Amino acid sequence: MSRRSYWGWGLESDEPTEQQRIDYAKKLSERHGVTLTPPPHPTISGVSLRAPRISAPAELAGICSTDTHDRAGHTYGKSFLDTVKATRGVFPNPPDVVAFPRTEADIVHLLEWCDTAGNVAIPYGGGSSVVGGVEAPKNEARGIVSIDLRELNQVLEVDATSRAARIQAGALGPALDAQLKPHGFTLRHFPQSFEWSTLGGWLATRSGGHYATNHTHIDDFAESIRMVTPRGIWESRRLPGSGAGPSPDRMILGSEGILGIITEAWMRIQARPTFRASAGVTFPTWEAGFEAARRVVQAKLWPANCRLLDPIEAGASAGLDGTRAILILGFESAELSQRWNITEAVRLARDAGGLIDEADILVVDGARGGEDVGRQGAVGEWRNSFIRAPYTRNISAGLGMIGDTFETSITWDRWPEFDRQVRAAVTEALQRVCGGGTLSCRFTHVYTDGPAPYYTYSGLGKPGAEAEMWSEIKKAASDALIAAGGTITHHHAVGRDHRPWYDIQRPDMFASALRAAKKAVDPNGILNPGVLIDP
Repeated sequence: MSRRSYWGWGLESDEPTEQQRIDYAKKLSERHGVTLTPPPHPTISGVSLRAPRISAPAELAGICSTDTHDRAGHTYGKSFLDTVKATRGVFPNPPDVVAFPRTEADIVHLLEWCDTAGNVAIPYGGGSSVVGGVEAPKNEARGIVSIDLRELNQVLEVDATSRAARIQAGALGPALDAQLKPHGFTLRHFPQSFEWSTLGGWLATRSGGHYATNHTHIDDFAESIRMVTPRGIWESRRLPGSGAGPSPDRMILGSEGILGIITEAWMRIQARPTFRASAGVTFPTWEAGFEAARRVVQAKLWPANCRLLDPIEAGASAGLDGTRAILILGFESAELSQRWNITEAVRLARDAGGLIDEADILVVDGARGGEDVGRQGAVGEWRNSFIRAPYTRNISAGLGMIGDTFETSITWDRWPEFDRQVRAAVTEALQRVCGGGTLSCRFTHVYTDGPAPYYTYSGLGKPGAEAEMWSEIKKAASDALIAAGGTITHHHAVGRDHRPWYDIQRPDMFASALRAAKKAVDPNGILNPGVLIDP
C-alpha cells in the first residue's frame, strides 16, 4: 500500500493526475465563465519545515519520527482550510516529533515523557478531523508530539453471546469491520470518513455514523472505554447499562483528546444484515419532504437510512432534475424481513405528498443479493456520490473554489424558521464574498424531536485568497447556527475551528467542571491544549 497523502484525502495513489487536474479546471472554467489554471502538484520535496525543537529519549526513539513527510502529514486534518494550507506548503506549526506507539505501555511512556519535559501531546487517529482537532495551538512554544495510534489496530476479543467486541482505538473503519466479519458481526458505524477514521477518533469526537435514526452516534455502541491519562489509567466497568452516578464513559465521549488517549473499548456489535429494503420517495417541495421525514421518524419504525435531500442536493448528487426533493429510506436486519417496515414508511411518505412507483421499492430477504439493495437509481447515485465526496477536494485544491459543509440540529417546531435564517445568512455571505454560489441541504440524521441538517455551499473564489474567503463564510454560517438556536456541531466535533461558538453554546458552569476534570487527570495541561476549554 502506498503512503498516506500528506496534503490530500487518502493515499498518494489517490492524488489526482496532472491531466485530471487540467480537465477539472477546464470544466470549472466553462461553468463559471473564467479561466482557471491548476497550480503545481504538491510534493513533499517542496515542503520546508522548521527543525525539530525536541528529541525523543533513547528508550522511545524507536517509535518516534522526525521525517518531513510524517511531520507535515500530522500538522493538519482534512478540512477545506487544511487542504488549502497544505497544498500551498504552509506549515508554520508542525509537530516536532511524531510517535507511533505499538502498545498501551508505549503510550504510558510517551505521556510520562511529555508530562515531565513539558511537551504538548496531541492524540491522532486517522487524521480526518475537519475542525482543527489534531492541530497544535498557534505560537506554541513547547515541544509538540503527535501520537499516532495506527499500530493499535486489532479486534482483541469477540463476545458472541453478549454481542460485544474489545477493539483497539487505532483500528481504521475498514480494518475493524474486516476483522469482525469472520465472526459474522459488524459494528455498523459508517461515518463518511469511515475509510480514514478510527474507533478512538469516533469515540473522542462523538462521531455520527450510518444509522439515520435510533443508533445515530458512536455513544450508542460504547459498552466500556479504556483511556491513558498523565495520571494513570481510566477504565469503566463493562456493563449493558448502569445508574451508578454520572457515566465515566460519557465523560470520555466527546472529550476530543483533552483528558487522555483512548486505547481500547468494548463496543456493542451486531449480526451482519441479510434482510434489506430501500426506497427513494420524491416530493414536489422541500417542505413536503421534511414533513414526511418527521412522520416516519415519529412512527418509530427506526429506518437505518432516512436521509432527505433538498432539490438542489438531489439534482447535484442523486441525478434528479433539480426541482424535486427526495427522501431516501432504508431498512436492514440480520433476523427479520423488512418488507412491512418499508411498506409502512413509504405509506407515511406518500401521505405527506411523496411519489414513488411500486417497482422502485426494493426488498431482499436473505443473504444473496442483499448487498445491492439501495445501490440502484437515484438512491445508488447519491450513495456513490456520498462515498467519493472526500476525494473531490483533492482535485479542486488550489483552483480558487470555495466549498465546504456545516452541520447542526434543531427541534421540529423551530426547524422551518431556522432553515430560513441559516439559508439567508449563508446566501448573503456567498454573494458578498464570492459574488454568488450554491447552497443545499440534506438531513443526515433524524430524531423524533428534530432533524440534523447538513448544509453544503460552494462559490468561485480567488486563487490564493481561499483561506480568507472561507473564513468569512464560515463565520457567517456559524453565527447563524448559534443565533437561530442550533448546535455548532452535530457530529463533526468542536476542535479549534468551532471553539468560539462552542463557548457560547455550552453552560459556563459546565466549562468550570470540565476544567476541574482536566486538572485532575492532566494537571500540566499537555493534552490537546485549547480544545474545548482554555488551559
